[in-house]
Amino acid sequence: MTTQPKVTEKEARALAEESRESDWHKPSFAKELYLGRFRLDLVHPHPRPTAEAAVKAEKFLGQLREYCATIDGSVIERESQIPDEYVKGLAELGCFGVKIPEEYGGLGLTQVAYNKALALVGSVHPTLGVLLSAHQSIGVPEPLKLAGTPEQKAEFLPRCAKGAITAFLLTEPDVGSDPARLATAAVPTEDGEAYELDGVKLWTTNGVVAELVVVMARVPKSDGHRGGVTAFIVEMDSPGITVERRNAFMGLRGIENGVTRFHKVRVPKENVVGGEGKGLKIALATLNTGRLSIPSMCAGAGKWCLKIAREWSSERVQWGKRLGDHAAVANKISFIAATTFAMESVQELSGHMSDEGRNDIRIEAALAKLWASEMSCKVADELLQIRGGRGYETAASLAARGERAVGVEQLVRDLRINRIFEGSTEIMHLLIAREAVDAHLSAAGALADAEADLQAKAKAAAKASGFYAKWLPQLVSGKGNVPTSFREFGALAPHLRYIDRTARKLARSTFYGMARWQAALEKRQGFLGRIVDIGAELFAMAASCVRAEMQDTESARELADVFCHQARLRIEALFDALWENTDDADYGLTARVLDGRYTWLEEGVFDPSEGTGPWIADWRAGESKEDSVARRVHRG
Repeated sequence: MTTQPKVTEKEARALAEESRESDWHKPSFAKELYLGRFRLDLVHPHPRPTAEAAVKAEKFLGQLREYCATIDGSVIERESQIPDEYVKGLAELGCFGVKIPEEYGGLGLTQVAYNKALALVGSVHPTLGVLLSAHQSIGVPEPLKLAGTPEQKAEFLPRCAKGAITAFLLTEPDVGSDPARLATAAVPTEDGEAYELDGVKLWTTNGVVAELVVVMARVPKSDGHRGGVTAFIVEMDSPGITVERRNAFMGLRGIENGVTRFHKVRVPKENVVGGEGKGLKIALATLNTGRLSIPSMCAGAGKWCLKIAREWSSERVQWGKRLGDHAAVANKISFIAATTFAMESVQELSGHMSDEGRNDIRIEAALAKLWASEMSCKVADELLQIRGGRGYETAASLAARGERAVGVEQLVRDLRINRIFEGSTEIMHLLIAREAVDAHLSAAGALADAEADLQAKAKAAAKASGFYAKWLPQLVSGKGNVPTSFREFGALAPHLRYIDRTARKLARSTFYGMARWQAALEKRQGFLGRIVDIGAELFAMAASCVRAEMQDTESARELADVFCHQARLRIEALFDALWENTDDADYGLTARVLDGRYTWLEEGVFDPSEGTGPWIADWRAGESKEDSVARRVHRG
């Protein structure tokens, strides 16, 4: 039986800080943006694939599109399972090895091609995209590519490429985003040739059907063992592994997600990836690229929403006019079109930057995931509103009435998980904020340390004053204040100038926050979240403009222009909320809620999860209410 480590907040933060990649060996467009420097040269001209890579990608995507036309997504939705023949067909096309190098049996395609493949299969049914991304974005292939030995790659990657489904196991029943409390243990055997794994992993996507998994487990520190959270490749047919149940969710019907228990599971020492204590570093590095799968499927969802909104609003007539000719609906369609263009722009730019390799994209990938997951939910919600009752009705019900089976309500359910997958929005805010204020924390030193004494703070203040004396004057004026700047962008030039000016304003605002709260800044999560969101909008604006300039079409420029105007309104609202908000009042009220001050407000409703009906005991044992009632009626 594993025990939960007792970890203080300070210890948890220390582990998180130790695990993050602290060095910046390559430039970062987004990091520079948060420092008030609009480095357009890092993203413009827009990176492109080589001619050879483009040809290979188009051939594969063409074959995949033909195969997708033979798949019926409603079967997955109805049966809550992906048919075996669909999985086999995807494997035969090479979909489980899109990014795996050809030398290991994969297709050796780019991140951009992989992103397009996920958007394509995800449009048939999102669960197909999740199956492939959980396998290849964060499953065994990516950690091995990053930190595996030549022997490990030769042994496992060919199997992965052929269709051996894999999964990534980190989360536990009591551990989500706080890996310092990880309870799964990996104890070295007496002969030193292996480890014994004990523990439980929750929400293991693909875990129910996986052949291989990456497991994060804690190795105890001892003589000859560094210890710490370590990554292991584990064969799922090993003795001692039990998949206890297949979980069911609000959306993604068909996802093979379960609870996996390890009891004295022997794992050879050769299956350690990257060395003892390197597990969290590997996990974070894997997610840097792995997060790009989510904006890919979000952009794909946006494309579908735009298609349905256009078709429905063109055909439907209300009060003598097409639905889309009414201003209230037109505003929604404009938002859907402009935001979809921006989501795809963010996804494409991030993917190309990943392939190019000249930039550090850890912030860009996180921003892409954060922003696309939030915006796609808003896009889907607007489509549901446009469709009205037909948006709320299921596709199966629509079809039964003889109408087109448009599954808007399904899309709303399916997209919602993206704001939680691979780092919730709240965690992403904190992660990005930590990277965005890295230069400030380095400059501030002990000023940002709540436990530093006055002498240390005085020395830190002297050091910080030198940094800010050089940095702050650079934030006063720049190319954004010159009316002729960015003329090569034509009508989009004003938006580039706005990005330049606003990046400097954002950096100044971060400095003001640092000066005001110092070490307490990390607790001002509302402030930091808005800082991050402003940067995300600026990144999306830049991505949209450079893509429109690359495409060099009037339609692309129109979409980018309207998106930038919409984004500017959101940005100005976020700036206002930096200093005028209810954060302190909200925090105080929540503290009183948690203390039970307002329990009287909860009265007058019934909570079925705490009920006393005869079916409750059956329900808690895993039986549905309907089955329980039916059994009891039959029993008389």
